[in-house]
Amino acid sequence: MSQPTADIKQQPVDTEKIPETLPILPLFDAALFPKMVLPLVVMEGESIQLIDDAMAADRIIGLVLARTAEDDQKQKIQEEGVSHEDLYDMGASALILKMAKTEDNRAQLLVQGLSRFKIDEYLGTDPYIRARVTHVKTEEKQDTEIEALISNLLSQFTKVVELSPGLPQEMASMAKSITEPGILADMIGSTINTPTAEKQKILETMDVKERLREVTRQVNHQAEILELGSKIQSQVKGDMDQRQKEFYLRQQLKAIKEELGEGEEDDTRVEVEEYRAKISEKNLPEHARDEADRELKRMERMHPSSSEYTVVSTYLDWITTLPWSESSPDVLDIEKARKVLDEDHYGLEKAKQRIIEYLAVRKLNPESKGPILCFAGPPGTGKTSLGRSIARSLNRKFVRISLGGVRDEAEIRGHRRTYVGAMPGRIIQGIRRAETNNPVFMLDEIDKVGSDFRGDPSSALLEVLDPEQNFSFSDHYLDLAFDLSKVMFITTGNILDTIPPALRDRMEVLKLLGYTDEEKLKIANRYLIPRQRKENGLKADQINITKAAVKRIISDYTREAGLRNLEREIANVCRGVATKIAEGKAESVTVKVVNIPSYLGATRFTSEMLDRTQTPGVAVGLAWTQVGGEILFIEATAMKGNKGMTLTGQLGDVMKESASAALSFIRTNAAKLDIDEDFFAGHDIHIHVPAGAIPKDGPSAGVTILTALASLLKGKTVKKELAMTGEITLRGQVLPVGGIKEKVLAAHRAGVKTIILPKRNKKDVDEIPKNVQKEIQFNFADTMMEVLKLALEK
Repeated sequence: MSQPTADIKQQPVDTEKIPETLPILPLFDAALFPKMVLPLVVMEGESIQLIDDAMAADRIIGLVLARTAEDDQKQKIQEEGVSHEDLYDMGASALILKMAKTEDNRAQLLVQGLSRFKIDEYLGTDPYIRARVTHVKTEEKQDTEIEALISNLLSQFTKVVELSPGLPQEMASMAKSITEPGILADMIGSTINTPTAEKQKILETMDVKERLREVTRQVNHQAEILELGSKIQSQVKGDMDQRQKEFYLRQQLKAIKEELGEGEEDDTRVEVEEYRAKISEKNLPEHARDEADRELKRMERMHPSSSEYTVVSTYLDWITTLPWSESSPDVLDIEKARKVLDEDHYGLEKAKQRIIEYLAVRKLNPESKGPILCFAGPPGTGKTSLGRSIARSLNRKFVRISLGGVRDEAEIRGHRRTYVGAMPGRIIQGIRRAETNNPVFMLDEIDKVGSDFRGDPSSALLEVLDPEQNFSFSDHYLDLAFDLSKVMFITTGNILDTIPPALRDRMEVLKLLGYTDEEKLKIANRYLIPRQRKENGLKADQINITKAAVKRIISDYTREAGLRNLEREIANVCRGVATKIAEGKAESVTVKVVNIPSYLGATRFTSEMLDRTQTPGVAVGLAWTQVGGEILFIEATAMKGNKGMTLTGQLGDVMKESASAALSFIRTNAAKLDIDEDFFAGHDIHIHVPAGAIPKDGPSAGVTILTALASLLKGKTVKKELAMTGEITLRGQVLPVGGIKEKVLAAHRAGVKTIILPKRNKKDVDEIPKNVQKEIQFNFADTMMEVLKLALEK
């Protein structure tokens, strides 16, 4: 703050002799007026040189305010330097009264304003700004209007001084002693608390009357603010006085009770008062406030050693810490959300699009209820991390609880307060941790919830995951309705079959079915390698894994729908490189295809398609598992016997029935298939599905079993690099099956070039990535005759 002092008369300067060329020192947070004194701190190197040169000469400099007042712009100016375009055209010349330098190369100044000037021309900026200026003088004539303006200004300024604790009372007397109208306006304008842009406006006003009016306007505005603040302070003081009165009366009541032998512990009374203050400060719903007040009255009548006292105290803690009405503001910027989702995840277009749609609806209808999304898919496909990205894109808190193995209904709904150690369920606990009533809440592994004699947690989730009911979710511990409608619930699971139908019906299922090799390659280069490089203490220039090496890891060491094993193998490579660098054997390592076995060992997966399908009786099928799709080799052979059929490979009942149906179809249509009808009378059939330790079941292998039998009996091999899936009937029809995308991706990973699908599964091909569709030829069949025509070599 600049203030007039007695020192200004001790440093007389002839304004006529102020040079027309001045070094310009930019100001950011203050404005200097003629005759005023201002303390400054100078830090920049160019400004330090300016001060040194001025002290060596006449100690006169020019001070000009920078136009911007925004913190980020100001910081940019201070980092990149000030140009003359950033400065106002009007400033004040100043005399350096005192200068002292500190140890950190800063200069502390005390400067006195001399006169206003207007910048005519900038002469240079190296090493600091210099300009040619014209010093402006104002004529001050006393008349009746000026006297009235001065009288009104002094009256308002006196009021401001009285209401401002930071201004000394002598300022009003000092203002009254100033006779020159212009100096009075400058003095009051520099004293009141207004933005620097407003002070600059006063500095640029040449006409004395206009300057007095402008200062009067600013003083009136400041007086209104101070009067309003004083009024608010009085109201607060009145409220405090009422509380002090209540406290005094309670203390008297306490003393009376102590005299009567009915006194309570001081700590109890303090604790009750603390809870009363929390309840009054918290914006509780009416039903929650009534319950809290009722429990507080019970607490007042209890002895602190009572077990019930602790129960009530814990209950009040929960009520006063839950975010009943605290919400985090949604960032409804669709482009930003799309950018965040693309930064964190590659692919997963359907899931991303659903989140963008939710944001769009929320933007158009802020009162819309949160969706219940279920991310279903194999492990490692990014279900949990996608939830975190959604929370980040919405600017919401993220809460995750794992439901795997939960068997107690009280884990969801909480325990009743009658039990020792009772506490709310995980839903209310998560809301309390989030401290907002609209977090992104992830219920992980919902397909692994169990049930036993303690209840069924999945049934308790029916209310939580229903937008039509969860606005009044009741936890057994709270016994109060809590609004969960603003929460965005996301559930994850590997399979949907184990989720009860009523619960599954409440959720919108988004399937994350796995990645193609091309997607894995991009994800590895964009996310996995940088993350593992950082985890293992490697710098970017110390390790380089070539694109071909990553492809080798994907194809020969990992065959999965997700990415977890791929990241583990990349971590193994990074650890191997880190070991070489730590031992001093290398400064940087480029990992090529030929180096992969030295880090990861022998190849784990090889292509078996050509080796295992060269003889008749072998066909390749496609299967669905909980961790994605798989290819399945089905082998058939015949031996002398008596119409028997043997099935091996740990097959389930449905798969055995498919084999029986396939054999019956072939025997029925032996003539059409050009098979000797007497062949079955003297031979046994053996069907085997390798990987016998793994249980296998389902109807989708029917087409493959029938093709393998036909290949055996006709003596024709199945075409190379061909796989198939579909259910069969005794009439030879091919029925549609599920899991088409997972199966096709598995076939693509195994090098399959042609796939036979049921005709009614043709619509499912649209979900398959375009690059996979280009690399695989799809054939669609309605009957087994069409399948055999497509599958067997001629």
